[in-house]
Amino acid sequence: MAYRFEKLVVWQKAMAFCGSVYEKTKQFPKDELYGMTSQLRRAATSIPLNIAEGSACKTKREFIQFLYVALRSLYEVVTIMRLAHQLRYLDASAHRELEAQISGIGRLLQALINAMKTVPVPKKPESFNQQPTTNN
Repeated sequence: MAYRFEKLVVWQKAMAFCGSVYEKTKQFPKDELYGMTSQLRRAATSIPLNIAEGSACKTKREFIQFLYVALRSLYEVVTIMRLAHQLRYLDASAHRELEAQISGIGRLLQALINAMKTVPVPKKPESFNQQPTTNN
């Protein structure tokens, strides 16, 4: 593993999920190739892409913003998957499998966001030139 983001379990699971999405969408109707198939694939790949891109940010705040974009893509994926299941493009078994994967990714992504938000920012050191105050 050459890059820092590749060590993140959430990125690894999101990459595996993308593989599953590509595999399952091969069975979608051909007339959906430029519609739902494309939309689901793009939304799914957006998750690990934003995690990776965010990891290169200079600040924690910027990284968190990219993680939120990944989370929004995840919600898009959930919606498209449910529609695909409703339209019978995904059978119950395939839908359950993808739903379990995306659910786990969502929990990991939210946990990473929460952890990054709670890490304390170092305080500025007090100036050594400051004179102590006296209470007389």
